[in-house]
Amino acid sequence: MTAQSKTSAQQAADTKFARSQAWLERAGHTVPTGSQTFSKSNDQFPDRRSPLFVEEAKGARFTDLDGNEFVDLIMGLSAVGLGYRDPDVDAAVNDQLAKGITFSLPTRLEAELAELIVECVPSAEMVRFGKNGSDATSAAIRLARAYTGRDMVLACSYHGWHDWYIGATSRNLGVPGDVSALTKVFSPNDVEGLAQCFADNPDRIACVIVEPMLLEAPRETLGAIRDLAHRHDALLVFDEVLTGFRFALGGAQQLYGVTPDLTALGKSMANGMPLSAIAGRADIMNLMDRIFFSGTFGGEALSLAASIATITKIRDQGVIDHFWDYGARTRQAIEASIDRYALGSLLDVINEPCFGIISVSGSDDIEQPVVRTFMLEQMIDQGVFMNGSIAICYAFGDGELERVSAAFEGFAQRLRYHLDQGDPKLGMDYEPIRPIFSVRKARDGDSDR
Repeated sequence: MTAQSKTSAQQAADTKFARSQAWLERAGHTVPTGSQTFSKSNDQFPDRRSPLFVEEAKGARFTDLDGNEFVDLIMGLSAVGLGYRDPDVDAAVNDQLAKGITFSLPTRLEAELAELIVECVPSAEMVRFGKNGSDATSAAIRLARAYTGRDMVLACSYHGWHDWYIGATSRNLGVPGDVSALTKVFSPNDVEGLAQCFADNPDRIACVIVEPMLLEAPRETLGAIRDLAHRHDALLVFDEVLTGFRFALGGAQQLYGVTPDLTALGKSMANGMPLSAIAGRADIMNLMDRIFFSGTFGGEALSLAASIATITKIRDQGVIDHFWDYGARTRQAIEASIDRYALGSLLDVINEPCFGIISVSGSDDIEQPVVRTFMLEQMIDQGVFMNGSIAICYAFGDGELERVSAAFEGFAQRLRYHLDQGDPKLGMDYEPIRPIFSVRKARDGDSDR
């Protein structure tokens, strides 16, 4: 496309995000997709109308390479629960940095953090650390197989990039078919379907792994899944990588009163530092040495120090209440705009207020990816960076709430205008975003990964 044929919106975007585009081109020569994480890559945001690289961040906001500031509703894929550059976490990291990072023996921080997690998380009797959520979920699966002597896994939602899970998705290139066949994916709301899986595979299922969110009746559903798994001598694993230290101090299992056998933790537990954990019953966790879960950086001290500071602050300073309070107020503002412009057939806010998700649907007249892409572009244009989630952090305050509310109001007004004009493309002169793959069942469609 020549400069003369570009629309004024395209020209403005090219100027607004010029450095991001230049660095994307540069990164593309040495980094596949230009990013280390699929969900952060350029093809998950509106083409040429989004920042692609962060320069710095503070609190609930970041500044991109071009100097544009955004309220961040993604917060490092929900890994930064307190806010960027939290002073208490930074102080703990700096104090440990003066002593060292990785050593030839464990530090006392490993035991201190494990004790803190055991204190907070109902299912935790023993704890082992990893670096990513995928480490923790994969450790849980290996433990479950070792403990039960079985090989099949029943899974829902997104549980990481390792072969045991990703082989059961459309992103299974490179995974042997025999491995893929050992994992069956189900909807957590379909308890009858889950029961049928057990009936069809007697004495073969090692565990059910559930992400305890987006459930129609959480207490009843999770309780039924637990009872079903235990009735068939299988383990129940909660993937609380996202919900841990956000839904409640002890995660969704504390909030809903259902205790699993094993729990995978990550994201918010270290406020952006790379750390995850597998926790659970001592009799199962004691198999850890025999299954061999071990890594050079499992005891890396900066992340451990950050996590102790993070969890202590969450416990002592009302952080969970803040998530729920500002999450509810943000939700109310968004729902008011949806109602005002009669957009309820296309938009809804789902999940618990502490981690809301804007569910986007399509209709006979307009495709879901078009509506979702238009929403992201409009919100970004008004200074709110989002992917559909509402990941409130502790630093999110009234100023951020006002900007998000105003931005969504502007988006809703423009969406209604284009719908009234009968425009199925919503005035977009760029391609809609297509999901990497769909993993979380929402109201009328899947949310994206």
